Amino acid sequence: MNTPSPTPSSAVPAITPPDGWRGVVTDWSGDRATFRVPWGKAMMWIFLLSDTFVFSSFLIGYMTVRMSTTATWPNPAEIFALNVGGHPVPLLLIAIMTFVLITSSGTMAMAVNYAYRRDRDKTAACILATAYFGIAFVGMQAFEWTNLIVHEGIRPWGNSMGAAQFGACFFMITGFHGLHVSAGVIYLLIVMRKVLNGTLERRGNYELVEIAGLYWHFVDLVWVFIFALFYLW
Repeated sequence: MNTPSPTPSSAVPAITPPDGWRGVVTDWSGDRATFRVPWGKAMMWIFLLSDTFVFSSFLIGYMTVRMSTTATWPNPAEIFALNVGGHPVPLLLIAIMTFVLITSSGTMAMAVNYAYRRDRDKTAACILATAYFGIAFVGMQAFEWTNLIVHEGIRPWGNSMGAAQFGACFFMITGFHGLHVSAGVIYLLIVMRKVLNGTLERRGNYELVEIAGLYWHFVDLVWVFIFALFYLW
């Protein structure tokens, strides 16, 4: 007579999650990957999506003001010119700022590439280079702001060169973007420290570098729209 084999005491019965929304809630509350995407990356995508709405609102508001105002709008080629040897060069500083930020995207992409290869030193070096480019960008933006406020007499609540809304739109949009760059620099330095002290090595993945790369590329992409709409229009 065959007797059924006993069930091992260590065996854990499979748990079937409930269907529908109740199953989604169970997965999320159970710290599981509902969408097969790591939590950190999913949260960054959600943050970037919300930030896209904020920047889009600012830029749409700016375009509405620009098209509806009857006052003279300052000429970007003149107001953002940089004096070189006594001669104004239109948009020279803005072109350098854009070049610096786009270059930082390249170094950030290299950091992610080296992170996939588990090369700690080169990953940290590329992140540090990206942070330096970010600091340079913020420094040039501070110089630009100082020039507009001190020499051109432009304020967030007024503009001696034409439409009063120019100052409010410019300082709000570029200031909000500069705040993102500054926060990104701090974020990158924190990630670099984790790379150097081996925290990511012990975790067995460099996902944090990729998440930081998502944020940085987003900041660079937003600047392209600001550059096109504010400085070239």
